[in-house]
Amino acid sequence: MNEHRVIVTGLGAVTPIGVGIEEFWEGLKAGRNGISRITHFDPTDFRSHMAAEVKNFNPEEWIDGKSAGRMERFTHFGMASAAMAIQDAGLNTFAFDGNRAGVIIGSGIGGAHTIENGHKKVHEKGPASLGPFFVSKLLINMAACMVSITHGLRGPVSAPSVACSTGANAIGDAFRIIQRGDADIMLAGGSEASVTPLPFAGFCATRSMSTRNDCVEKASRPFDKNRDGFVMGEGAGIVVLERLEHALDRNARIYAELIGYGNTADAYHFTAPEPGGEGMIRVMTEALKDAGIGPQEVGYINAHGTSTVLNDKIESAAVMKVFGNHAKNLKISSIKSMIGHILAAAGAAEFVATVMSIYTGKLPPTINYEEPDPECPLDYVTKGVESIDLEVALSNSFGFGGGNACLIVRRYEN
Repeated sequence: MNEHRVIVTGLGAVTPIGVGIEEFWEGLKAGRNGISRITHFDPTDFRSHMAAEVKNFNPEEWIDGKSAGRMERFTHFGMASAAMAIQDAGLNTFAFDGNRAGVIIGSGIGGAHTIENGHKKVHEKGPASLGPFFVSKLLINMAACMVSITHGLRGPVSAPSVACSTGANAIGDAFRIIQRGDADIMLAGGSEASVTPLPFAGFCATRSMSTRNDCVEKASRPFDKNRDGFVMGEGAGIVVLERLEHALDRNARIYAELIGYGNTADAYHFTAPEPGGEGMIRVMTEALKDAGIGPQEVGYINAHGTSTVLNDKIESAAVMKVFGNHAKNLKISSIKSMIGHILAAAGAAEFVATVMSIYTGKLPPTINYEEPDPECPLDYVTKGVESIDLEVALSNSFGFGGGNACLIVRRYEN
């Protein structure tokens, strides 16, 4: 039985268009493009040459130098975003019960840098060349565990890995934990830092990434007729979810209320979405049912919107199926046009953006949209940031392997 209301009190993000919630949100409103030719390695021999890399990030602003050296880049992102969210929520100056506070931060690939460098060392110098922190640096659960250790979060801790829906699943799972009364506070989200040669080459091999190498700044173009694939990115998004009464007792600022979560599987293919969009349809339907609202109450969808030919048209068709005649009234945008696809962190960063839309009444645009696609006939936000009286918003996340997650937030009213 879902007894407790759950609200969002803190936000943190490390993204290709800004580090910190203020810089991230201002970048989204401005339509800032975070995609450029790869600098982490030479991409000349790869099928795709661009990515959305995090810039101007110094982990030692958030983690002491010695500890930072024992962690991977994805853990740095998760630690920084969590610290931002805790500070934003005012929990850094509030004596909360650590036994009633937990953390769920997922990743898709985890320590990509460590895996590649470790493989090279073993083959060139032998197995004794690996350091004692090799395993702890590559493990997917390390971002969650280090946040737990650093901030004394002794409640539930886990690290889901559901490909591109991971961040949304983490937030949904944390939502359930608070709803049923097992925690008062949960930090939740996703972190990814896998713009390295091996995983990048693997994604190139799937033929799902854009090859618009002559115009990289326009490569990510969700719902546009001439889209040709997603652009890989990196980053993290973390939120503080809190039991309503707990937040009110400490006079916390409330961004929004999380009211619905859906989680389904396509059970169809390694990478391709189910052609009829049945999993997407069911996940949105389940989230609406969980929230106890009708489709007509939703005003905005922060779409998964990857910029792949299949995903965008199938997601659009699924929205039309779920929302019927109301679909034409929905505002829809995809921030992947600006931050690329940050894989396991995508759903979390997009949830952060959705919460900010509810809180401010501003909808971020989908940039690079130039030619409408008849198979994507909805009202996409493409002319810059839009202002709207927004009560309820929905955020979609769909992953390789067929995992689907949907989160619904509502403007908070006591």
